[in-house]
Amino acid sequence: MSNRAAIRYAKAILQSTNKNNTGAVLFGDMQSVYDTIQGSRELQTVLQSPVIKAAEKKQALLSIFSGQSETTHSLINLLVENKRTSLLSKVAKSYIDLYNDMQGVKVANVTTAVPLSSDLEANVISKIKELTGSEKVHLKSDIDPNIIGGFILRVGDVQYDASIANQFRKLKKEFSKSI
Repeated sequence: MSNRAAIRYAKAILQSTNKNNTGAVLFGDMQSVYDTIQGSRELQTVLQSPVIKAAEKKQALLSIFSGQSETTHSLINLLVENKRTSLLSKVAKSYIDLYNDMQGVKVANVTTAVPLSSDLEANVISKIKELTGSEKVHLKSDIDPNIIGGFILRVGDVQYDASIANQFRKLKKEFSKSI
């Protein structure tokens, strides 16, 4: 339920920014809001807490995001008023996804065991452009030593797992079947 509500808020904001031609500004704001909330366990706890009063949440959010646009401040006020502050991160993420979609930007996530070199990153972006048919590609790179080697590429709802850890799981499964 909360995801649908977050998407509704994000769509309403996107429509508003399209009329005012402020979509790019708000896109930057929403990236900042999302990254800030995701990077702070304490802020997540505050937003989820039923014990902390709405006025205190509002004051904290407005001071944390004081450098953001008036639209972002209006969103915070609206979420506080509707007792939906816990949705702020999801609204920001939904807005980012909707804005990227509207701009034709394909976002790809690649997970590797070690950081990608710039040449390899360029090759990955080139391959994603070829697969998606889009010239606008944004690559997010994550490092997870647990995959041992190889990579996991995710574009939209499609995932390609070429990690060594995945190959080990497949081998283990095959051995389990034969025993």
